[in-house]
Amino acid sequence: MADVGTPPARAARHRAASPPPLLLPGSGTSAAGTMWSRALLLVICAGVLPVLFLWWQNTIPGSLDSSGDYLAAAGRIAGLLAAYLLLVLVALMARVPWLENRVGSDVVARYHRALGEYTVGLACAHAVLITLGYALQSGTDPVSEGVTVLFDYTDVWMSAISLGLLVLVGVVSARAVRRKLSYESWYHIHLLVYVAIGLAFAHEFAVGAEFSASLRNRLLWSAMHIVVAAAVLLFRVALPVWRSLRHRVRVERVVTEGPGVVSLHLSGRDLDLLGAEAGQFMRWRFITRGQWWQSHPYSLSAAPGTDRMRITVKDLGDSSASLGRLHPGTRVWFEGPYGTFTARRRNRARRVLLIGAGAGITPIRALFETFPGTGPDVMLIYRASRSDDLVLYRELEAIARHRGFGLFARVGPRRGPDGDPLRASELLKMVPDLAQRDVYLCGPAGMTEATHRELRRAGVPGRRVHIEAFEI
Repeated sequence: MADVGTPPARAARHRAASPPPLLLPGSGTSAAGTMWSRALLLVICAGVLPVLFLWWQNTIPGSLDSSGDYLAAAGRIAGLLAAYLLLVLVALMARVPWLENRVGSDVVARYHRALGEYTVGLACAHAVLITLGYALQSGTDPVSEGVTVLFDYTDVWMSAISLGLLVLVGVVSARAVRRKLSYESWYHIHLLVYVAIGLAFAHEFAVGAEFSASLRNRLLWSAMHIVVAAAVLLFRVALPVWRSLRHRVRVERVVTEGPGVVSLHLSGRDLDLLGAEAGQFMRWRFITRGQWWQSHPYSLSAAPGTDRMRITVKDLGDSSASLGRLHPGTRVWFEGPYGTFTARRRNRARRVLLIGAGAGITPIRALFETFPGTGPDVMLIYRASRSDDLVLYRELEAIARHRGFGLFARVGPRRGPDGDPLRASELLKMVPDLAQRDVYLCGPAGMTEATHRELRRAGVPGRRVHIEAFEI
C-alpha cells in the first residue's frame, strides 16, 4: 500500500518506500440536511396541500358512500399528486442557479431520483384505483371496466401513453438498468418526460373534475406549467446559448495525462465574469461532428482564470472516449457554473482535509490549488486502487511542495490484507487533528459512503463533511 506525504521531509521518507507515483485523472454539495436542502424539501411538501384542496373543493358532500367511491376518490388524489410531482421533477432539473448553487446539484439530483419513484408509483396507483373504483360502481369486472375506460372515455388514451412513458423512464432509471446504458441513451430516454407531461396535462383538462368545472383551477394549473416551462427554456436553453456566444470558449489544446485520461485546456474571453469557483462543474457541449448533440458534466480540474479553464476526463466507454481526439479550435458551448463544493463551505477558522478518488480528484485538485493557508492548514488524501490511477499526482506534489501542504496517496485494494486504507484509525494516523477539520470528500458513491462512515467514527461531525458523489 503506497503512502506519500508532504511537507518535503515526510514526502521523501515515504517515496523511498513506495512505487513512483504516476500521473492520472479527474460538482458540489455539503452534507445532507443543510438549511437549503431542508427548505427545498419543505417547499415541495407544502405544495401537496393546495393539490389536495383541489380535490376536496370538487368533492360533493355525501358522495363518498361506497367502496367504489372511496377507491375512485383515492385514484383521483393519486393522479393529482402524480401530476404535481411530475412538475416538481422537471423544475428540479431546470438547472435553476439558486437550486444548483445553494442546495447543491447532487442534493437536487437525489431529490429528483427519489421523487421520481413516488411519481411513477402514484401514476400507476391512479390508473389501478380509478379502474377498480369504476368497476365496483358499475358492477363489472376490472378488466372489462379498464377496456371501457381506455376506449370510451374522452382522451384517456393520452393518459395511457403518458403512463407508459413514465414507467419506461422509471425502469431505465433503476440502478441495475442504468449501469448497462450509455449516458446518451439514458439522457435521451429521459427527454420523454416532457411528452408525458404534455399528454397528462391534456388528459387532466379533458376528464379531470377538478378542472373541467373550474376556470380558476384551470388558470392556476396552467400557470404552474407555464412557470416550469419558462424555467426550463430560460436556464437550460436561453442562458447557456447567450453565455456561450458571449464568452466564445474553444479547445486550446488536448493533453494526455495517463491511460485513457486527457485534460482539455479551454480558452475564451472574460471568463472571470462567469464567477466560476474551484470545486464547481459545468456542462460541456463540443460543437463538432458526433459531439454537438451531447452534453456532459465535468468539473474544473484547475483554478479558473480570466481567459482559461481546464477539465480532465477519463474514458468511461461512452462519448468521453472521443474527447481525446478533439482538435484545437473546436467551439465549446456550456452551461453553468454549478455546485456548492467550494471553499465557501469551509469555516475559515478550521483547517481542511481533502479526500479524493477516481474522477473525484478533479474538483479536489482545483480546491487544493486555491484553498488559503500554509503548511498543515490543508491536507489531501488521494485514494486509488493502483499507482497507475493516481492522475494529476505530480501536479498535486508541486502544489504541496510550493505551499507546504500535506499530501498522502493511499494505494491498494479496500479489502486487502491491511484493511481499508481509509478506515478511521488510518485517517487519524495521517491527520491527528481530523475531528477539528472541515472535510471535503469526492469520488465514486460507494467510496464516499464508506469514507463518510469512517469519518464519523473518527469524530468528525456530519455538518463538517462536505460531499460530492459522482453518480447520475
